[in-house]
Amino acid sequence: MPTAADTTITPAEDGSGAVTPTSQHEEEQAPAPVQAPESAGLAERLRAEVGARAPRRVARHPVNEAMIAHWCDAIGDANPAYTDAAYAATTVHGGLVAPPAMLDVWDRHGLLERREADDPRARVIATLEQAGFVSVVAVNAELEIHRYLRPGDLLGNVQTLTDVSAEKRTALGVGHFVTSRHRFTDQAGEHVGDLQFRILKFRPGSGQRPPAAANPNSANPSGGSSVTTRRGPSGPSGPPDPDPARRPRPAINRDNQFFWDGTRARELRIQRCDGCGALFSPPTARCWHCGGFELGWIVASGRGRLYSHAVVHHPPAPGFRYPLPVGLVELAEGTRVVADLVGCPPAGLRVGMPVELTWVETHPALVDGASDERGPITLPAFRPAPPPRRTDTLTAPEAAAAIQRSGASEASEGPEGSEAELALWSVPVTATLIVSGAIATRDFQPVHHDRELAARRGSADIFLNINTSVGLLQRYVSDTLGPDLLVRAIRVRLGAPAYPGDHLVFTGRLTAADAQTGRVTVAVRAAGGLGDHLVGTVEVVLPGGREHDETRAAAARAATARAVTAPQARS
Repeated sequence: MPTAADTTITPAEDGSGAVTPTSQHEEEQAPAPVQAPESAGLAERLRAEVGARAPRRVARHPVNEAMIAHWCDAIGDANPAYTDAAYAATTVHGGLVAPPAMLDVWDRHGLLERREADDPRARVIATLEQAGFVSVVAVNAELEIHRYLRPGDLLGNVQTLTDVSAEKRTALGVGHFVTSRHRFTDQAGEHVGDLQFRILKFRPGSGQRPPAAANPNSANPSGGSSVTTRRGPSGPSGPPDPDPARRPRPAINRDNQFFWDGTRARELRIQRCDGCGALFSPPTARCWHCGGFELGWIVASGRGRLYSHAVVHHPPAPGFRYPLPVGLVELAEGTRVVADLVGCPPAGLRVGMPVELTWVETHPALVDGASDERGPITLPAFRPAPPPRRTDTLTAPEAAAAIQRSGASEASEGPEGSEAELALWSVPVTATLIVSGAIATRDFQPVHHDRELAARRGSADIFLNINTSVGLLQRYVSDTLGPDLLVRAIRVRLGAPAYPGDHLVFTGRLTAADAQTGRVTVAVRAAGGLGDHLVGTVEVVLPGGREHDETRAAAARAATARAVTAPQARS
């Protein structure tokens, strides 16, 4: 069974708002959940709902450019096919479209959440809650995209309850898996996509403890995320306490005061000799090169490359989490500095990889207003810089060739640096990302914006909602492969939560490509400090294949038809 460290918190997608820690709890991830005893009457009522279908629900508002822009701002998706009409007209879509990850956003009730009596899933959830299964977590989500939505489309959804499991005893506790399938159509009845969604409704308090929250002011070098605030044992009986406040405070004097004043102002100040112009770090009393005593400083850009790195395993010291990556970073200004590496597991580090500056607040002030070591201490650290967004688009034949070459390379040299690998992307998880992502996806569950309520419901902090995670995943794939692709399916298995102060490290790999049709499969993973946040696949269509050409031609015909009918509609 999963351990407490593997548990996660996921929002109530049924409108109840109840949340409780969950684990990586699918049967295929861990030993199958043990069936628990249940009343025959409850089982009969639940199974009687399987196969029932809700009436078609129509979205309150049509697909619109304003909501698309809000979503793109929150996710950070700069694909111009969503927001730039002139650019979008040149793409496979032939005009503006909505991001495919927004498919199940448009028909949500929003802040005025409600349950209808003719909704079989809502009836099952109500029945389970009456029986004490009041907590809920999401387990799987599978989006299938038949056609991208356009501004003006009015989405409808027909939901079918496809399964309710027998009572299971999982790492979370006793509960039932509830699976539903949603068929989306537009105003003309055209089938545009599907969603299969699986949740676990369970009794709170019958599972393992939730994971500790991340400390937003610290960094967990081993997992690329924040150190937890939970205090562990110290001394011979256990590992040292990883709380960064346990680190020694620096000795601040006249020679290095400028540096520590800079860190408190979020500036990486590098010493410069006023005589010869040399830059050097760490600070000293005289120039390393000419021996001069006239010294100043500059503010570094924070950009650089990883020149070298080491991973510390032993001896463990209080204030650090192990293994501990430490890097020698060559700054854009030419000098090198030593600092912690965060936002990336040790296995993901590569000499020469671009990195960027971030900050770790390790110690609160001992004396208010103090500028020496008794004041607040902030340390510079470096994380992987985001890879540049690709402006052209990988073709299907190129993808197929990359997979073939990577297979041959791995047979002789191993997978490192494979052409089929997508660039690593490290995403800082902030409270702003969590809240803005929830609002942009019309998810107003308080556990995504109200820390006190989240704590009362068993969570260590607010956390990313499912739709934001899927949106980031979609952005990762399109930023890496190019803007003119078509997403056909996003299939994810949900895992550990992402709290403020954490990092999500996205990695991916091309696993299959059909150069004729253009269909390409990308295996993806997003890992945080508590383990895998999501694992899954994204199925795309790339240029150079038959399906991409057919879609472009169909979009051109549709654009022509719209141009013809628009004047008639106005008259």
